[in-house]
Amino acid sequence: MAARTKVSMITLGCPKNVVDSETLMGQMRLNGIELAGNIDDADIAIINTCGFIDAARAESIDTIIETVHQKDVKKLKKVLVMGCLVERYRSELAKEIPEVDRFFGTHEIPALLEELGGRYRYGMIGERVLTTPAHYAYLKILEGCDNPCSFCSIPLMRGRLVSRPIEEILKEAELLASRGVKEIVVIGQDTTAYGIDRTGKRILAKLLEEIAAVDGIKWIRLMYTYPAKFPMEILEIFGRTPKLCRYIDIPIQHISDGVLQSMHRGITQKATRELLKAFRDMVPDIALRTTLIVGYPTETAEDFEELLNFVGEERFERLGVFSYSHEEGTPAHELGDPVPCEVKEERLSQIMELQRDISEARNQSMVGKKFPVLIDRIEQGWHIGRTESDAPEIDNEVYCRGVEARCGEFYQVSISDAVEYDLYGDIVCRLA
Repeated sequence: MAARTKVSMITLGCPKNVVDSETLMGQMRLNGIELAGNIDDADIAIINTCGFIDAARAESIDTIIETVHQKDVKKLKKVLVMGCLVERYRSELAKEIPEVDRFFGTHEIPALLEELGGRYRYGMIGERVLTTPAHYAYLKILEGCDNPCSFCSIPLMRGRLVSRPIEEILKEAELLASRGVKEIVVIGQDTTAYGIDRTGKRILAKLLEEIAAVDGIKWIRLMYTYPAKFPMEILEIFGRTPKLCRYIDIPIQHISDGVLQSMHRGITQKATRELLKAFRDMVPDIALRTTLIVGYPTETAEDFEELLNFVGEERFERLGVFSYSHEEGTPAHELGDPVPCEVKEERLSQIMELQRDISEARNQSMVGKKFPVLIDRIEQGWHIGRTESDAPEIDNEVYCRGVEARCGEFYQVSISDAVEYDLYGDIVCRLA
């Protein structure tokens, strides 16, 4: 590849895609391939796509079409497309958008590097170009998923569960810490399954304690846990691992036994409620984030009412909702898609209206109290950060004023006001 050739990276979808793109860019840098700051300066564009649900696929396709159009109107010479959408629909994409020069699946980064004139440096695993703010990073501990959820297309795109070696993960965590990363966000398709393919056991608790021993890391945040067969020893380490944020992301998806059974979630309503009670009993100050699906093919009005009541009873600190997406190749596809779109949207709105009230009440209860806040960015005179109860990009933020603060540093903040999804406060002092 000529030295003057510049490559632009466009990433769509979840944090797992972010890590893949950062890994690819790290390998590009190792090969002397120049990264463009924006697509207007690029000769080659790479699009890392998402194919999870209808809306994500539409965004990916729109981005591809918009980007290939730039081959005609700008200096862009080549468009390469990678990721989950390609893994599921490679032949269809090649037929419908022939302007794309080449397609690469989720496990074809080495082949993509060859297309760019480079080679994959296996001895440099963990080298990444961070696209997040410098003080936090996502750490992917496994790939793929063995859970049989009837609605989910992830196994079709990401394959079976493959846990990374613990030594490799720790080496990457140490490398991130050496670059100034203070918050590690642990991700994977099902992080609670970590290690079962290698050892026959779920060893996530051991891994979290090992990561906590890495110098420089201040917060460790656990995402994408799975309720069925949840390894309870994880809850035991919160008390002895101060770096582990009192926060768990655990997608419940539904609470009706009939829907859960059809979804193949491997858990009942009773067991779900017992698990959530154990979380709050063993870690009293924990913040729970969940996601739900409305409009699943077998969901009746009664099932939805049960779900709505459950949200009101559990009062999750953080919650998101998806409308059911009818996915080809999944077991639920044969059930059809009988719940009308307008009904799905109404159900989604009802849950989010309830959650808005819950979130506002929880936020109001924080007024007058002080919390450690990690500052993420500065905008229009505000220092904007997060508490331990908030993951980056998806959760509440704290808008702070007071002493001049620096991004990537922790400050004690006194909360003075609150709205549905944000807090306002005054910086009291910097924390070590």
